[in-house]
Amino acid sequence: MGDRGDAARGWSPGLVAMVGAAAAVVTLAGLKASASIVGPTMLALLLTIAVSPLRARLERRRAPFWLCVAVPLVTVIVMLLALGAGLALSAAQLATLLPTYSGQFTDLLHGVTGELAEHGIDQAKLQTALSKLDPGQLFTFVQSFLNGLLSASSAIVLIVLMLVGMCLDATGTVRTLERIRPQQPELVDALRRFARDTTRYLVVSTVFGAIVAALDVVVLYVFDVPVPLLWGLLAFLTNYIPNIGFVIGLAPPALLGLLEGGWTAMVWIIVAYCVINFVLQSLVQPKFLGNAVGLSFTLVSLSLLLWAWVLGPLGAILAVPLSSLTKALLVDADPTKKWMTGLLGPAVDGPDPRPDPDVRPARN
Repeated sequence: MGDRGDAARGWSPGLVAMVGAAAAVVTLAGLKASASIVGPTMLALLLTIAVSPLRARLERRRAPFWLCVAVPLVTVIVMLLALGAGLALSAAQLATLLPTYSGQFTDLLHGVTGELAEHGIDQAKLQTALSKLDPGQLFTFVQSFLNGLLSASSAIVLIVLMLVGMCLDATGTVRTLERIRPQQPELVDALRRFARDTTRYLVVSTVFGAIVAALDVVVLYVFDVPVPLLWGLLAFLTNYIPNIGFVIGLAPPALLGLLEGGWTAMVWIIVAYCVINFVLQSLVQPKFLGNAVGLSFTLVSLSLLLWAWVLGPLGAILAVPLSSLTKALLVDADPTKKWMTGLLGPAVDGPDPRPDPDVRPARN
């Protein structure tokens, strides 16, 4: 074992990076192959962490053990059942909505083609280009997104079993971490920070996502956009998707606003969505969320692509917590990798820490 350790310490940094990348590829391939199990399990873990403050409050009030387990468990199950019912109803509504707008979209294309042809654009080439536009592709993408989440929520038996086990083991896990803290202080502290920050991220994102969705539904009711509750649910779900979630939640109702009320309705819907999103999610929400994510914008974007590829739509929603967990286990828990925290985290405003080469230190 000593010889192996010495050999490993003699590896070049490039070779270590290549071996680590190969191990990551094998691990991700295994996760992708078992996504039907890993996805619901990760969802159950994160939901158990999200309701941990409720369990901790009951324990502080010396509630019986069964109550400390039952209350968080029932809370999560009720939320899952409500979300699953909403997804099922939304997918059914969207399936019946798609065929009703093909004629309207064709008329819209003819109108746009005629307007542009009057300005000297070749009508034949224009019709060829516009004929490739199909609004059904956008709605099909949304429907596949909802169906992907619905298939994950359909594994309700697995999720409930995992939730029951995790809720039963939660108290014992906390005590076990306390016992091993003298031997593994970095690991325990990293897991504690992950649980605390993930709880804050999920709770704050859920509250603000619900507020944004409610305001979006009001806007859609004003402009008579069909099935506004469906698009409100979509806005709520895409609130968890970093960076591009807002665009996914905006595109279908904006297109329906165009088909129903014309360009003016579409523009007003886009403006209303942008104002609501900017005020609540860009100005107000960060004050409550703080730096709970601990990941840079680039890393969050890469995490979205990676986890969506591995776990599908559920991975896109859980991308930030899953990347935070990976960072906690691989970086925060290893004292030799503390230097990576600054590289992975968001940029910090402040003075440049590098010394000015033209300024010489003062002599005593």
